[in-house]
Amino acid sequence: MSSFRRSTSTVAALLMLAATCFAQEPKPATEEDPYASLPPQRAALERMISERGTPEAFDAAVKKAREQGVGEQPILEARFLYHVDRGEDDLIAAMLPEFLKRKEEFKIEQSEIFAIKEDWLAVVEYVQAIAALKKEDRDGFKKHITEAFWLSPRQASAFAPHIDRLRLDEAMRSIKIDGSAKLSSLLADKPVELGSLMKDKKATLLHFWSPWSRECEASMPDFKVTATELEKNGVAVVSLLAEFTADAAKDAKEVVSGLGAKPPGAWLQDREKDSFMRKLRVQDLPTMVLVSPDGSVIFNGHPSDDGLWKSLSKLAPDLKRPSIEGH
Repeated sequence: MSSFRRSTSTVAALLMLAATCFAQEPKPATEEDPYASLPPQRAALERMISERGTPEAFDAAVKKAREQGVGEQPILEARFLYHVDRGEDDLIAAMLPEFLKRKEEFKIEQSEIFAIKEDWLAVVEYVQAIAALKKEDRDGFKKHITEAFWLSPRQASAFAPHIDRLRLDEAMRSIKIDGSAKLSSLLADKPVELGSLMKDKKATLLHFWSPWSRECEASMPDFKVTATELEKNGVAVVSLLAEFTADAAKDAKEVVSGLGAKPPGAWLQDREKDSFMRKLRVQDLPTMVLVSPDGSVIFNGHPSDDGLWKSLSKLAPDLKRPSIEGH
């Protein structure tokens, strides 16, 4: 969902920038162009590495860098950073032949990113791991990601999310949501049977949240827009309060009341015994879990994950991703 995009450090920053510090000259600051006073080749290199705009903008920066004599190794490094920063795993996997070709030709003195050769070799293994993941080759992924850890353990925080994702996806294959479960409602006195909300729907989106989460509270107006659009297209929306206490329910009701007289979807409180949050391995809030009519898990992850909307578009082709003002 465009409304939930994160502004935190990206995998690219964890994977490369923090590990190697770029080893660049100080950048003279000007309002129009921070690289204006650098030599032309260096300026083109800096602009290419820092470009995070559209693919067209990045391609233009690469073209300019080539025209100024920047070598292919820094260009490959810059392309890798660009795709990782944008979470484009498919394009990272597509770069594998180039990484393998340059594996033995790599020259540390030509690198703009890597401090030591092991960091470079770890990234080659990382790209191989992503390519294996795209082929659903679990053993290949495990082999290459383990080697990446061994070569560059300080980059572990960048490798870990893919491992977590693989394990979560595997765990979700055996999960079925119990439609007969009855949960307390934040807006009504009587418990609500989950199956009654799922009935005759294309899918059900479970929205795990908390009034004590700043991200949940900040994203609530955007969630209202998104939930309304989903309901119009036959997708049920069920917001599940993650905490089990009366104090949490009280605070949650205040948040929900701010969404208007008829907030979209159902607003329920998860149960303490055999909670859905534990069953679905929810560790961060907010989390979205998309469930098929038979209770199978289709997607489990953060609302900003493009995988959520890819899954939704398959279920409801007419569904349009809402454009949130200011995002």
